[in-house]
Amino acid sequence: MNLTSITVRRLTTEMLTPFTTSFGTQTHRDLLIVEARDDAGTVGYGECVAGAEPTYSEEATSTCEVALAEYVLPRLQNAAVEHPDDISTLLHPIKRNNMAKASVEGAVWDLWAKQQGISLSQALGGTKSRVDVGLSIGIKPTDAELLQAVGEAVEAGYRRIKIKIAPGRDLEMMRAVRREFPDEAIMVDANSAYTLDDAQLFAALDELNLMMIEQPLAHDDIVDHRHLQAAIRTPICLDESIHSLDDARKALELGSGKIINIKVGRVGGLTESLKIEQLCRESGVDAWCGGMLETGIGRAHNVAIASLDGFTLPGDTAPSARYWAEDLITPEVTMHNGQIEVPTGPGLGYEVKTAMLESLTTQEFTVQLR
Repeated sequence: MNLTSITVRRLTTEMLTPFTTSFGTQTHRDLLIVEARDDAGTVGYGECVAGAEPTYSEEATSTCEVALAEYVLPRLQNAAVEHPDDISTLLHPIKRNNMAKASVEGAVWDLWAKQQGISLSQALGGTKSRVDVGLSIGIKPTDAELLQAVGEAVEAGYRRIKIKIAPGRDLEMMRAVRREFPDEAIMVDANSAYTLDDAQLFAALDELNLMMIEQPLAHDDIVDHRHLQAAIRTPICLDESIHSLDDARKALELGSGKIINIKVGRVGGLTESLKIEQLCRESGVDAWCGGMLETGIGRAHNVAIASLDGFTLPGDTAPSARYWAEDLITPEVTMHNGQIEVPTGPGLGYEVKTAMLESLTTQEFTVQLR
């Protein structure tokens, strides 16, 4: 591939509206954008999806920046890289730090696809020309505000609506939603906020005919989820618990859930995501692409991976305008009739606004690979 350098940029972008989950509210995204260059000057882009604080996982923007500078990128210096899969192999000795590793691997995948003159979707083996779009709605302080947000999502044509829940904002709130919207495809996401002591609550949620309950129990658990799944009808979807193909395999063997959320950053990159997609497809298990409030760069990676056959359910790939006054890519990600068209141009299929990227950059560093 003739990789010559990797640049890591740190920047802050303001979100259009605050986004609240069980572990906090985000109004800005403090993030890293990675650029992989070859000797011809071609650039591939990746995005580190870690948050400003280590609340979703053990990674945060600052820790990823250190990991990239001190551990990840030095392993690529003078290394033979013929295909993006080689990045996963070279970085395998580094335990976890998945979001840091995924950001570099994503940039290399984009670069490789551009070198081949094909779209990232095609490079990954995608077959769909359009992907179904779901929307994630953060915790609202009142039922009225939530019902308004759900109504707007239904009107916009989203094919699945995810609602964040937390202790104190769960069952009665969701009953109100179901009374108002009895037939919509709705799921809830707990972001690890509950324990097995709350099993009665989840049994009560069975009455609401939800698509799934995402990660109700601890972020690193698959055993307690097994017991909860056995006690309720609604499918459990595992998110934070799945960091690798092995995690997914073990969880499915235990019966800890019936659906897998594949987040590229959480599992360490597109290469590992492909392995988990294959496992789900061959096992007849539904999978979908989760989101981490990405800019258009990370969102473009999600659209590409969601074009594979194993992604059977709508993902968190809402349009750019849902989150940003102006996105880092052009054209921005847009939706029509609840679907996003998969780009066919080389690499991501979107152009990165380099001037905007540079203007938002607060610090950067470059590592020469040869």
